[in-house]
Amino acid sequence: MQLWNYHRRSIRTLCDTRVVSLFAAVLAGVAASATRAGAQAPDLATAPVVGAAALPRDLSPWGMFVSADVVVKAVIVGLFVASVVTWTIWLAKTIELFRAKRAARAGLSAIASAGSLAEVEFSGEGGPAGQLRAAAFAEIRASADTFEKDGLKERIASRLERIEAACGRRIAGGTGVLATIGATAPFIGLFGTVWGIMNSFIGISKSHTTNLAVVAPGIAEALLATAFGLAAAIPAVVIYNVFARAIAGYRALLGDTSAEVLRLVSRDLDRRGSIRTSFPTAAE
Repeated sequence: MQLWNYHRRSIRTLCDTRVVSLFAAVLAGVAASATRAGAQAPDLATAPVVGAAALPRDLSPWGMFVSADVVVKAVIVGLFVASVVTWTIWLAKTIELFRAKRAARAGLSAIASAGSLAEVEFSGEGGPAGQLRAAAFAEIRASADTFEKDGLKERIASRLERIEAACGRRIAGGTGVLATIGATAPFIGLFGTVWGIMNSFIGISKSHTTNLAVVAPGIAEALLATAFGLAAAIPAVVIYNVFARAIAGYRALLGDTSAEVLRLVSRDLDRRGSIRTSFPTAAE
C-alpha cells in the first residue's frame, strides 16, 4: 500500500509538471506572434491615403469644371450660354418695353385730348397710336363710296384689332426663349448630374474602394451641373413673369388707344359730313 501511494504521488507530480510546461510554451508562442505582428504593422501616421493621387487639387467651381467629364463640361457651357442669353434678352426687352410704353402713353394722351380724328397731332411718328389713326383714315378713304356707319365702324374695328395683335406679337418677341430656358435648364443640369454620378460609380468600381475622399469630388462635380441649371432657370422664369405682366400692360394701353380712335370715329360719323370735309386735310 505504501508503494502504491508513492507511485501515485510521483505520477501526479509528473503530470502537473508537464501541464505547467505546456502552458508556458503556449504563452511563449503567443508572445512571439504578437511581437512579429507588431514588427510587420505599418505606421498609420505615415500610411498613404487611398486614392490621394486621383483627388483634384482645386475644389473651387472652376477647378471642378476643369476636372469634370467632357459631357458635364458641355452641359455647363450650354447652361452658361443660356444664362447669357437670358440676361441679354432682359436688357434689350427692358429698353424696348420702356420706349414702347412711353410712346403708347403719349399717343393715347394725344388721341384722348383731341376733339376729332383729324385734329390728332403726334410728336414724331406717333408709334402704335399713329398706326391706329392711319388705319382708321385708310378705311374711311376706302369706304368713301359706301358711307354706311355701322359697316364702316366694323371695318375700322377689324383693322385696329389686327394692328393691336401685330404690335403685341412684336413686343412679345424673345419671351418664348425665356420660357424655354426656364422650363428646360433644370432638366439639362440634372442630366449632367446623372452622367457625372454614373462616372463616379464607375470610378469606384475601378479603384475597388469606397473611400469618401475618393468619391466626393466626382459627386461634387456632378452636382455643379445642377447648380448651373438652377442658376440659369430661376432668373429666366422670374424675368419671363415680369415681362408677361409688362406686355399685358402694354396691350392694355393699345386697347385703350384703339377704343379712343373708335370713339373719335363714332363722334365724327354722328356729325353730319364732318369726316368728308376734314378727311382731305388729314390725308395730306
